[in-house]
Amino acid sequence: MNRPLSRLFAALAAGFLLLPVAAMAQDPPAAPVPAELREGSPQVSPSFAASVERARSLPALETLLIATEGETRIDEGFRGNRTSTATNIKSASKSVISALVGIAIDKGLIEGTDQPIADFLQADFPANPDPRLAQVTVGNLLSMQAGLERTSGANYGGWISSRNWVRDALARPFASDPGGPMLYSTGSTHLLSAILTKASGRSTLALARDWLRPAGVEITDWERDPQGVYLGGNQMAMTPRSLLAFGELYRRGGTSTEGTRILSKDWIDRSWTPRTTSRFHDGRYGYGWFIDRFAGHDGVYGWGYGGQMIYVIPDLALTVAITSDENQPSGRSGYVQELHRLVAETIVPAAEAQRTAPPPAPPKS
Repeated sequence: MNRPLSRLFAALAAGFLLLPVAAMAQDPPAAPVPAELREGSPQVSPSFAASVERARSLPALETLLIATEGETRIDEGFRGNRTSTATNIKSASKSVISALVGIAIDKGLIEGTDQPIADFLQADFPANPDPRLAQVTVGNLLSMQAGLERTSGANYGGWISSRNWVRDALARPFASDPGGPMLYSTGSTHLLSAILTKASGRSTLALARDWLRPAGVEITDWERDPQGVYLGGNQMAMTPRSLLAFGELYRRGGTSTEGTRILSKDWIDRSWTPRTTSRFHDGRYGYGWFIDRFAGHDGVYGWGYGGQMIYVIPDLALTVAITSDENQPSGRSGYVQELHRLVAETIVPAAEAQRTAPPPAPPKS
């Protein structure tokens, strides 16, 4: 990997990852797509070459991949970074966890999004739990509406310093009732990873490799909690090409390139249905995906700290994967808005031009 996860893991083992550093590992759900980019934007150029040059001008941006109609049009690394080298996709892995839950539901391992998490995690509930804990559902965790105090942001360091991340997340006080406002929390997606492990009897990594590998999605490394549960929603490594393949799986409606059904179209539709709105901005959220508009087109995106992004814009058959310097914040700095602008102002117009361009003339005899 260009920045091995082992450095972070070693810091965790040594006890050096204290709150100021750990808090940096989580971008708050901020910086939505600017309003002017949702409705339309000036066409900078109908060529993806303009997108590459603009991407090159962003110092934090490391790789850019663009696919339309199932074909990779751009596969670029900048400043020595390669699209074939694994990197930490941070919270973009929350979208991956959502996919795994959807597959588990399709396979009958989980009854559905209305199933109470107590069916799987009762043994990890605190003594004398808040009665509302029994009301929390799998869907509440997916949409960040569990109501439990957040384990992201300033609380992240204390959470991963605990001896049992699952029990610590479940023991948090309720900040709202289940099904209430969005409370962005990696603890919620980690509970989903624990549920997947309980429901299947296998590790979440084993499930991901078994279920997603046919779509070209390969996880090369992933952090685990002290009990061995893989961290749901952070610290997952894959190549940028795998990240693009993951977005393409959704863009194709849940099938592999050979047409094998991996994920149900119904799950994708449900995941891309707005269910809540971030209290940090007016961005909508479904099951592990942010939902917005880009230059007049409906789109979704997964977002990881530092600017690890996967965008899917279905009506243009467009998928974009971006990886960035994982050591710099992308929300507070405004960098993620630069990435939204890159998509809306250069990539979308080029994709539009490609779809409307006349077919090439046949060769003269």
